[in-house]
Amino acid sequence: MDFQRVAVIGPGLLGGSLVRAIGSRSKESGVPEVRVWGRRAEPIEQLRSEGDATVASRDLAEVAAGADLIVLATPIGIMGAMIETLIELGAIREGVVVTDVGSVKASVVARLEAPVHEAGARFVGSHPMAGSEKTGLEYASADLFVDAACILTPTPATDAVSLDRVESFWKWLGSRTSRLSPEEHDRSVALISHLPHLVAALLVESVLGRDAGAGEYAGGGFRDTTRIASGAPEMWAEILQENHEAVREALGYFHQLTGESLAFLDEVKKEDLLRLLADAKERRDDLCQREDREPSHES
Repeated sequence: MDFQRVAVIGPGLLGGSLVRAIGSRSKESGVPEVRVWGRRAEPIEQLRSEGDATVASRDLAEVAAGADLIVLATPIGIMGAMIETLIELGAIREGVVVTDVGSVKASVVARLEAPVHEAGARFVGSHPMAGSEKTGLEYASADLFVDAACILTPTPATDAVSLDRVESFWKWLGSRTSRLSPEEHDRSVALISHLPHLVAALLVESVLGRDAGAGEYAGGGFRDTTRIASGAPEMWAEILQENHEAVREALGYFHQLTGESLAFLDEVKKEDLLRLLADAKERRDDLCQREDREPSHES
């Protein structure tokens, strides 16, 4: 990991975890220096008092000055404006690498790659598959990225050396890295992240929206199945809108399966229901077994 000064833009769950993770590892190796910018005073003061960040400030120019890696950890909808501001400040210049932690890639890469390259810097899209339904610095952890998957999304315009450097950065934090095109990423993440969130929200509405009192009897099954519906509504509305085509395709297939399930129940086809449930169990069990066999992260 050869970056010497990392600027993290946004001190939320992912940004705050980055600051704590880099700070923790820097105490062992002496590098890199980590800086963090945020709009609100409270998280900035907290990170400053913890001592992981060399600079924690609401002054973007101060944080970005001299950084050789800039990580955008803001909502995806404001990343374009943030890049424009950083360019105006002269922070995005030759020799600088910019990456992000956004959960949608095609629209983000299309929005950020060209202006970053035109400023003489290099952009590499990243998406660490880490976090939870909780948001904010109070839930940030130095170990959030350990053994987490991180998808890098190069395009034909991506600089190969910068791609390798960003990949090494995530591995240094303990992540398991993969590479997909932005479009492949969005299709995959629509299936494993965005659709599940929407389905969890729909399940809550179909149960508690119909009979709020039923929640008094809910056990672990309902709570576990709907846990992610507690995610921040503003953030998830933005994600689903940004990746609407891939999510719509995934939801369409899900809708097809729910229609088949209705037919099984209407026609009392126990064998078809059994096949559906057994197939789902086998696939889920296989996923869990593969996760258990994953090797420990590379350092």
